[in-house]
Amino acid sequence: MNLLVSKLKENIFSVVPIIVIVTVLHFTLVPLQPAMIGRFLFGSVLIILGLSFFLIGVDIGITPLGTHTGASIAKSGKLWIALSAGAVLGFFISIAEPGLLVLSNQVGTVTSGEIPGMSILITVSIGLAVMVALGFLRTFYNIPLYLILIGLYAIIGVLSVFTSQEFFGIAFDASGATTGVLAVPFILSLAVGISEMKKDSKASEKDSFGLVSIASTGAIMAVMILSFSVESIEFTAELPPFPEVENAVFKVFGSQFLGVAKESFITLLPLFAILVIFQNVAFKLSRSAFKKMLMGFAYAFVGLILFFMGVNGGFMDVGTALGHGLSVLENKSFVIIAGFIIGLVTILAEPAVHVLTHQIEEVTGGYVKKKAVLISLCIGVGMAVGLSVLRILVPEIKLWHYLLPGYVMALALTFFAPKLFVGIAFDAGGVATGPMTATFILAFTQGAASAHESADVLVDGFGMISMVALMPIITLQVLGIIFKLKSKGN
Repeated sequence: MNLLVSKLKENIFSVVPIIVIVTVLHFTLVPLQPAMIGRFLFGSVLIILGLSFFLIGVDIGITPLGTHTGASIAKSGKLWIALSAGAVLGFFISIAEPGLLVLSNQVGTVTSGEIPGMSILITVSIGLAVMVALGFLRTFYNIPLYLILIGLYAIIGVLSVFTSQEFFGIAFDASGATTGVLAVPFILSLAVGISEMKKDSKASEKDSFGLVSIASTGAIMAVMILSFSVESIEFTAELPPFPEVENAVFKVFGSQFLGVAKESFITLLPLFAILVIFQNVAFKLSRSAFKKMLMGFAYAFVGLILFFMGVNGGFMDVGTALGHGLSVLENKSFVIIAGFIIGLVTILAEPAVHVLTHQIEEVTGGYVKKKAVLISLCIGVGMAVGLSVLRILVPEIKLWHYLLPGYVMALALTFFAPKLFVGIAFDAGGVATGPMTATFILAFTQGAASAHESADVLVDGFGMISMVALMPIITLQVLGIIFKLKSKGN
């Protein structure tokens, strides 16, 4: 019960700032239909409950599966088993990631099925699986993280030259969406087992970070490669600026229950099967421990159902409507300011961000204060969303105009930042792109894109998640350099 109360508090803190912003905009600049507000508020409650149940399931069921699997891999002492297990588990954990499920569904919706959401989901998961295995190799052979990242992003740079503009934003967004509330703790728990296989046995602190950043590059490359196999299609689909509103609020949510329940069941089934198989083959957990993990999967299942009912039932519709409504106002600065504020308060409210900032303060012995990291992240992510909206308003600005210099800067900083901070910074991109980014803010930017004749929802509506993922990489490495310089000064 204490765990449930704790998760509820965390997620209320995450969602309430969005509710406040929506309420203020509703009574000032963008009046919304009463039925839409009703659906939004009820959907917000479902999202709070859904994330709380889901995260409990992650804590007591899914993350322990990764921990026990990592321990079993370490006992085997065979690298090929580690690579195979990492790839298989990486694939299925990506399939179950809520943020990626939302993104893939949005791709399918925006393109009216021309780019099937399922193809994005499977392609991204394959890419992540391959890179998880590569990350295991990096840890096992003590290859410096910055060298791996420079090589991977060089490949991405080459692929991007040949990637169509329709897929460019989706590719980088997929990177942030797939490393979310489920994948990050699971991948990190697997990494613990791999580090125990290392021949020198003394893993440094810097080896505790970096696997997530390597895994996320797989999503980018996989989508870019997918774009080569898709024939040139003239995408004409657009999001409806103000979705048709059903007055019967509870009827709307109830009508989607069976479909969402089926999707959630299929999503978690492979991981559940792996748990059952490994319990009989390797884990041999006590009856009570195994029962607790089963209960975790039950929590995750209920949580996914509630989360997606809340997202689909009204939460994203309001984001779309606000983005569109602000963009059609004569003063375009309102939509940019709103984007900045939404980005700022959303990252401030992400529970995983507070975990990260606490971890940084702990690792540096309190020298780098949690407050300083949090403020830097808030400003950076706020700027990321604001710049994403500006790109929609100014068609001449392309996504690569941001990402190319941004990643060049991020990779250049790896030569100067302490290696511990390099791993933390690149992993932080996944932390920043949490559930609120993949739902409300994504819908907000797509709504803004739908308001402009010169904008393409598919090209301009995506790319925001990639911007949010980029900013912490730069911000935290700069903090690391400052930390190093101050340390030398003392």
